[in-house]
Amino acid sequence: MDARYDVVVIGGGAAGLSGALALGRARRKVLVIDAGQPRNAPAQGVHVYLARESVPPLELLAAGRHEVEGYGGEIVTGSVATAERLDGGGFRLVLDDGAAVEAARLLVATGSIDEWPQVPGLAELWGQDVLHCPYCHGWEVRDQPIGILATGPMAVHQALLWRQWSADLTLFLNTWTGLEEEQREQLAARGIAVVAEPVTGLAVTEGRLSGVELAGGRSVPCRALAVATRGVARTSGLAGLGLETAEQEALGHSIGVRVTVDAMGATSVPGVWAAGNVTNLTEQVMGSAAAGVRAGAAINADLIAEETRAAVAAHRAGASGDETAGHHAPGQAADLDYGAEYWDGRYAERPQLWSGQPNEILAREAAGLTPGRALDLGSGEGGDAIWLAGLGWRVTAADISGVALDRAATLAKAAEVQDRIDWQRHDLGVSFPEGEFELVSACYLHSLGDMPRDRILRAAAAAVVPGGVLLVVGHAGWPAGAEVPHPGVHFPTPQEVLDALELPEGEWEVLRAEEFERTYVDPDGREGTRPDNVLKLRRRG
Repeated sequence: MDARYDVVVIGGGAAGLSGALALGRARRKVLVIDAGQPRNAPAQGVHVYLARESVPPLELLAAGRHEVEGYGGEIVTGSVATAERLDGGGFRLVLDDGAAVEAARLLVATGSIDEWPQVPGLAELWGQDVLHCPYCHGWEVRDQPIGILATGPMAVHQALLWRQWSADLTLFLNTWTGLEEEQREQLAARGIAVVAEPVTGLAVTEGRLSGVELAGGRSVPCRALAVATRGVARTSGLAGLGLETAEQEALGHSIGVRVTVDAMGATSVPGVWAAGNVTNLTEQVMGSAAAGVRAGAAINADLIAEETRAAVAAHRAGASGDETAGHHAPGQAADLDYGAEYWDGRYAERPQLWSGQPNEILAREAAGLTPGRALDLGSGEGGDAIWLAGLGWRVTAADISGVALDRAATLAKAAEVQDRIDWQRHDLGVSFPEGEFELVSACYLHSLGDMPRDRILRAAAAAVVPGGVLLVVGHAGWPAGAEVPHPGVHFPTPQEVLDALELPEGEWEVLRAEEFERTYVDPDGREGTRPDNVLKLRRRG
């Protein structure tokens, strides 16, 4: 798995895979997390699914997985242990094996759990001879002796429904005592027998249901038993999202608990959609698949709207494409938000914003270091992190832009170093990566907004282990011959950066502190020069 996805789909049944398929075809980066235990696995076939009638459930899901993967979707076997919303936007999921991923959006398609009546043997025959839906299974048991096990007020409705498939029907009231006279008349008119004795178990012959056993000792012959279980939306591990649930009713009676959604599958939690039996306890496979497609389309539309807002913000800011766009005088452009949304929009405007090569000063200053643990702050599209990983470093790479991190992860996979890089999304003014490092690099860590650069660099210094190196590279002025966009901007000197670090006396050694002129090529292919500076420090052992 990569570190971050556009969408993570939780649950790989018909709803989840259909949503993932729609999103994959929309060129979204999608991960499906599935435990591999579909509720309908015991059934011999899926029914009332146009052009796939009677296909075995696991065969249908295997084909669906193959189709999702054909559009770049990833599928992992597992379940979500915890889920939380991130302060900077998006979500973080921790799987049962400890792996963690982040997503801009979530699609919950976890299905439902059946609550069984207390009758021995029901669960063992579920999906074979113990059935719930006549549209799913009625044809296969037509004209055979069928029992209906009452679990509540819906029992009469269920019996009258199953009468369409067989005239040999018995309603077992078991412990239910709510049968009314009018209902008795309806059952009698349709030739449906009623048994009031409690059910104690099932008679099984050669692995198949042969009868229903009663408290009085007799057994009523049956080849199928219909049971209306109470459904409960499967939300284990998702408590941190705060999903709203409600009772689902049928004919005025509760049949279970579902996650509430709107017509397109949006939950009450911004950024989270849900589809399938987790939202509709009575939905069949084809309906769940359709709900997944609707939710997938809605998620894609929501992402497009967010990306458009970010692109407009970047367009209004008049970003030039060179790093110089990362500076402004205090108080300028105060009406714009230069946080994650801005940077996502700026990266989204181009398939590649930077060269993909490591910063030349980093390459020079880190070349002789012994590889260990490195922290790359403001990692962008990953040029520095990938280069370090190629030398054998274990790299934590942090950036505010999820678009940049996704792009960097793809490039790291192509360079076959993805296992040595941990991509983390941070607004460094709000959160900072955990850990201690032999090298901490902050190359051109600038922003249009009021980023607390001095405080971030102090945190960077604190993360360096004894004997480790802190490398800070920044601009010392505007490009030669260029129009100065913000005359009031001050570029700190290496000494000013050193003073702002407020390092304990005697604990650090200055290895390099100097200004230099750099030749660069901007994203539009224009070549130029500009003054930069470097501060390289070693923490004494």
